[in-house]
Amino acid sequence: MERKNYKKRIIDAKVEEYLGAAGAVCIEGCKWCGKTWTSEHHSKSAVYIGDPAGNYSNRILAQISPLTVLEGETPRLIDEWQEVPPLWDAVRNVVDKRALKGQFILTGSATPNREGKIHSGAGRIVRLRMRPMSLFESGDSSGKISLFDICSGRFANELTGEVDLSEIIYLILRGGWPGNIGAKVNQASIMAESYIQAVLDEDIERIETANRDRTKMRKLLRSLARNESTVVSLRTLQKDILEKDDSSLETGTISAYLEVFAKLFLFDNIMPFSSNIRSSIRVKQQEKRHFADPSLACSLLRATPEILLKDLNTLGFLFEAMCERDLRIYADSFGGNLYHYQDYSGKEIDAVIEMPDGSWSAVEIKLGAHQIDEAAKNLLSIKKSFLADKNSKAPSSLIVVCGMTNAAYLRPDGVYVVPITALKN
Repeated sequence: MERKNYKKRIIDAKVEEYLGAAGAVCIEGCKWCGKTWTSEHHSKSAVYIGDPAGNYSNRILAQISPLTVLEGETPRLIDEWQEVPPLWDAVRNVVDKRALKGQFILTGSATPNREGKIHSGAGRIVRLRMRPMSLFESGDSSGKISLFDICSGRFANELTGEVDLSEIIYLILRGGWPGNIGAKVNQASIMAESYIQAVLDEDIERIETANRDRTKMRKLLRSLARNESTVVSLRTLQKDILEKDDSSLETGTISAYLEVFAKLFLFDNIMPFSSNIRSSIRVKQQEKRHFADPSLACSLLRATPEILLKDLNTLGFLFEAMCERDLRIYADSFGGNLYHYQDYSGKEIDAVIEMPDGSWSAVEIKLGAHQIDEAAKNLLSIKKSFLADKNSKAPSSLIVVCGMTNAAYLRPDGVYVVPITALKN
């Protein structure tokens, strides 16, 4: 089922690996990130549960006889399985009976309500999180520098070419949506706006029976956009909505709304990092909030290139969001994990990449080259504090990911500098 114009994704290797290890693979993630195309690339037959053809005949057939839609050459794609939740248990049972690897690929852009009991699928179905395209996947990063190599201590200085600020802004506004690749600047935000509208108008009803206030939900999303790439609390969100949107939401309602959005994979928050649970360094345990793609925050903020050029502070947060989206995609490919760090002494690290062997790299993200010295100084200070704590493990690499630099290089102080437009996994 390979498409002729399929753009290879970093997740492809992991899909093949998982198909060889389990009876079924479930690829989950936000809508429009490319799950179906990637799954088709790895499948030999398919059934599309959400296909409206024949008055949704595939969905009706799946509801009446789940086993029938599972028949076909393997690996068989079951696209948008969550629209008929019993398909999960049907796949699990078939995998058990066949006792073969790589039988099914399921895709899902929402977590269904658990009406009745749905088996976890442990040992039969493995889950993979898919994200929008990184800059390397979309062809907007040269890929001259490998994140894995930097984290492993392998690096060579490299000229990477000039980067224009307007291009960085365009990449943030366009987002990593496969269907948006090649879109013009004035078209870049259309997909993100329609995404938000579809979530509020259609998707919520598919997973929620409770009646939700769409106006208040949009206000919450706008507040989250204003607080993109921060560790904002529920009470801060509540205060922000009151001040900026002249409306009030109880923290319990905010939590309920956030849970609904999370079921739709609308967010990709980053968990906090601690190098050692015995460390004397007290670490704040708050998630850094991110939309699944920074273009969604741009849409909610009604950001344009002209507006962002006049508001470099907001642009910096959005740039950080784009970089952390890419860093997570790259780290996932080699078994790494992405975290952020913030302790009670005021020290912060934008991103932490933990390797499978437990070593970790500290990453600061800066839009402008004039901020590199400051970022390097912060990283060196944090490394010093970890070295002073005998119960902590110091970072093995210090990295500044930058937007506006024309080279990747190792500074005399041991800090790596790399442009996001030259990075790959």
